[in-house]
Amino acid sequence: MLHRYFFYLCFMTKVKTVWFCSACGNESSKWMGRCPACGEWNTMVEEPKIKESTGVATSRNKAFMSAQDAKPESLDNITFTDENRCSLGNSELDRILGGGMVEGSMILIGGEPGIGKSTLSLQIPLFCNGLKTLYVSGEESSKQIKLRAQRLGGSDKQCFVLSETLLENIIVQAKEVKPSLLIIDSIQTIYSQNIESSAGSVSQVRECASSLLRYAKESNTPVILIGHITKDGSIAGPKILEHIVDVVLQFEGDTKGSYRILRSIKNRFGSTDELAVFEMTGSGLREVSNPSEMLIPMHQDNLSGIAISAMIDGTRPFLIEIQALVSTAAYGTPQRSATGFDVRRMNMLLAVLEKRSGFKLAAKDVFLNIAGGLRVTDPACDLAIVASILSSNFDLYISPNICFSAEVGLSGEIRPVSQVERRIAEAEKLGFKQIYISSFNKESSFSKNKNGNIQVVAVSDISSLCRKLFKE
Repeated sequence: MLHRYFFYLCFMTKVKTVWFCSACGNESSKWMGRCPACGEWNTMVEEPKIKESTGVATSRNKAFMSAQDAKPESLDNITFTDENRCSLGNSELDRILGGGMVEGSMILIGGEPGIGKSTLSLQIPLFCNGLKTLYVSGEESSKQIKLRAQRLGGSDKQCFVLSETLLENIIVQAKEVKPSLLIIDSIQTIYSQNIESSAGSVSQVRECASSLLRYAKESNTPVILIGHITKDGSIAGPKILEHIVDVVLQFEGDTKGSYRILRSIKNRFGSTDELAVFEMTGSGLREVSNPSEMLIPMHQDNLSGIAISAMIDGTRPFLIEIQALVSTAAYGTPQRSATGFDVRRMNMLLAVLEKRSGFKLAAKDVFLNIAGGLRVTDPACDLAIVASILSSNFDLYISPNICFSAEVGLSGEIRPVSQVERRIAEAEKLGFKQIYISSFNKESSFSKNKNGNIQVVAVSDISSLCRKLFKE
């Protein structure tokens, strides 16, 4: 009887569950349609409750006990020294981090499958000599990582590989190896034995991230976490994961293309306006120091529907090629398609051309493409998009020595954009002869370039753009 009763307790007792908000991590005893903490709808997920072992302090109790030892201190009495940063052997990555990696920081890198997250994280220890690294993989075996390292072409005796998914074992090995950098690939595959749910759940991701953060701060060891993303492009797991870490970097770009953009979404030690450009090659990710030259492909002259835009993404100026194709609708309903650009904004620009400037485009197919497989959101691309559409509609080519940088308003006016002097300087550096901007830009913003090698053409509306651009 006693044996049967023990069997019943072990296997027939119902596991207690609680509800967590996947957006903020708030805990509730029942399901609710709207989270009372953050106000988000339909974010409550059910997870098993954390084990409460007698005599053993959980992560929450440890955090509470450590908080009891802290005492308030006057702001004037707090001494401050510059953060100790170490270079990762990658100038683009060092720049986006604000000058290097800060000791004791936690960095989260997210992106779609196959975008290059694991490749970049393995290139760091392979090409950064002298940086003792513990690379923990929960998705690949040690032999698979060795094959990928051979393909990347680097080798480092200071890079240690561990294929493990249990958090407690990872912490033990990290304390024995004492690395200068800990890389976890990926955080969704790591689980803790103190949580009864499966790996990748809200409670597991939150507990593992908190434990790794505590290890990073106590040992002063920087930690890089690789994170998966969901269908809508956000990092999988609770939103609190992005609040825990110090830096959030996200890969962007088309997996079928060769270019990748690493964008800084959050950075406690630097600017969030920085981005890095890489090119995926057979030997890994290659830094692109001057992306403007790479994003303007070579093609034959006198092609209509092509315009160059001087845009800024973050704090970095780019010159990117925009391609448009306007043709008579072969079917009853005209098609509108855009690759790398918001199709709703393209429809708005087409409506402006129809209503304010009198161009009849309602019965024509319009296709738009951003060369290089990148996605742009800078409003300064509006003028180049309008110019490329008009060029394809008139079947008149635009000189390859001309670029554009201005926003188009709903009334058809050409509106100014910020940092126009940097855009002009980038265009001049790449050999362009003319740049079209808004006439509403302040004269002082581009007066420095009057004696330069590039001519600044100011336009006020689309009609003046057509007169000056297609005057021949």
